[in-house]
Amino acid sequence: MEDIEKVLEQIKEWVRKLIEGLLSPEAQPELEPIPIPVNQPRHRR
Repeated sequence: MEDIEKVLEQIKEWVRKLIEGLLSPEAQPELEPIPIPVNQPRHRR
């Protein structure tokens, strides 16, 4: 039973951290978007 209690405590801690991260007013700034290379259309002559 001790192992189950340890696992439950760990899950509670993860959930608490997740909720704090989602509801925190000090939200992390958004990361800059990653540029995706796009094939340029070839110019016809």
